[in-house]
Amino acid sequence: MASQLGYIRAGQTKSLNRVFGHAVYDYPHIGNYRAYIVSDMLKRYLRYSRFKVRHVMNITDVDDKTIKGAKKQKTTLKKFTRKYENAFFEDLKTLNILPADKFPRATQHIKEMVDLIKKLLKKGIAYKADDGSIYYDVGKFKNYGKLANIDLKKLKTGASGRISADEYSKEDVHDFALWKAYSKEDGDVYWDTELGKGRPGWHIECSAMSMKYLGETFDIHCGGIDLIFPHHQNEIAQSEGSTGKRFVKHWVHNEWLLVEGQKMSKSLKNFYTLRNVLEKEYSSEAIRYLLLATHYRQQLNFTFKGLDAAKNAVDRLQELVRKLKDVKGKQTGEDVSLLISKAKKDFNNAMDDDLNISEALAVVFDFVKDMNKLMETEISKLDAENTIELLEDFNEVLGVIDFSEENSITKAQLQLIEKREKLRNENKFKEADKIRDELKQAGILLDDTPEGVKVKKLK
Repeated sequence: MASQLGYIRAGQTKSLNRVFGHAVYDYPHIGNYRAYIVSDMLKRYLRYSRFKVRHVMNITDVDDKTIKGAKKQKTTLKKFTRKYENAFFEDLKTLNILPADKFPRATQHIKEMVDLIKKLLKKGIAYKADDGSIYYDVGKFKNYGKLANIDLKKLKTGASGRISADEYSKEDVHDFALWKAYSKEDGDVYWDTELGKGRPGWHIECSAMSMKYLGETFDIHCGGIDLIFPHHQNEIAQSEGSTGKRFVKHWVHNEWLLVEGQKMSKSLKNFYTLRNVLEKEYSSEAIRYLLLATHYRQQLNFTFKGLDAAKNAVDRLQELVRKLKDVKGKQTGEDVSLLISKAKKDFNNAMDDDLNISEALAVVFDFVKDMNKLMETEISKLDAENTIELLEDFNEVLGVIDFSEENSITKAQLQLIEKREKLRNENKFKEADKIRDELKQAGILLDDTPEGVKVKKLK
C-alpha cells in the first residue's frame, strides 16, 4: 500500500468500493466482519489523511443462496433478504463501521445488468446457450486468470465447459453465467427482459452496480482472498470486456480468519456470528479491536484469550481518556508536546506502510505508557486536552474509544451516585455499599478519591 498511497495528492477524491458487498441470506460470521473492518479502516485512514472517499457497498439480494433460503423459509425473496439486510446494518452500527455512501441492491439494478450483458453479446464475448442462458466466453478475454495467477492455457480443457452456479473452485475455469434462464427452481424470482425470462448471475451484478456509481474505472476494490477467484476475476473480465478500460487500479484483499487455529466451520462448533460473541458479554469495541489489530495480509487467529487481551487494550485507552479529563494542573512542559508530535508522525508512517496497523497500535500504546508515566507528576490541563485531541485523531482510524462516557450514564444512575454520596456523609456505609454494588452490576465503577468520587463506565 505504501506505493499505492504514495502518489495520491491531498484533496483528490479516491473511490473505495466493496464491490462484492454483502449477500443477505444469513447472519454474517466474524470472518465476514474482518473483511468489512479492513475496508472500514482503509476508508477511515484515507479520510484521516484528508482524502475524499466515495464508498459503495453492494447488497446482493438475488443469487443462488438467497433464492434457496427464501424457499426454505417459505417466504418471498424480498421479505427474506430484508430481514438479513436489516440485521447486517445493525451489526455495522454495533461494530462502528462507517456506512457506505451508497448501498445499491441488485434487484433494483436489473436494467443496468441487462444493458451490460447486451454489450458483451454485441462484442462477441458472451453467447446464448440452447436453454436461453447467457454465458461469458473466458477464452475471449486475453488476461483471464491474471488477478488470481491462473494459467488459463494449463486449464484450457475446463474452459470448454459452462458453469451456472454462482461460486466454484479455483480449479474450475469455465464459461460462467451472466444471465440464467428461468427454471422452476427459481419459483417466482425472475424478470422478463430483452434477454428473456430469467435472472442475473452473481458476478454481473457487481460489475453493473459498481460502474454505475463509481464509473468505468475506479481506484480501490476490497474483499477477502476467497473472492479473488472466480468472483473478482470475473468482474474484471465482464467490466473490461465491455468498456476496454481498466476496471480497478488497486485491489486490497484480506487474509482468512481462523478460530482457535482452525478454519471456521459449523461442524467443528467454532462458527460464530457477531451476535454469538456479544452474547458472551464481550463489548463491540473489544471485538472490533481484535478484528483490526492484525495486518490485513496476515491470517488472523480469533481466540477468546485474544478477545480478553483486546478488551484490556481498549480499557487501557479508555482509562487514559478518563484520567486526562480529570487533569486540573497548570504547569505546562515540553515533554507532552514532543511525545504528541512523535506519536503522530510514527502512527502516520506505520499506516502509510501498507496499512501496518500492528506497528501503528504499538506506537499508540508506547504513547499511552509514556503519558501514564508523565501523569505520575503534574501535567497541565492544556497538555491533557492536546493529548485527548491526538487520541481522537487516532480514533478516527481505530474507532474503539468512547469519548463520551459521562453522557452514557443515565439520569437515574447519576441520582444513585448522589444518593450514595449522601449516605456516606451520614456514615450509612452499608447502604452506600449496596448502591455501589448495584451500579457495578450495571457497568458503572465508582472510585472514591481524596478529590471526590470518580465514575468509570466498564462496558
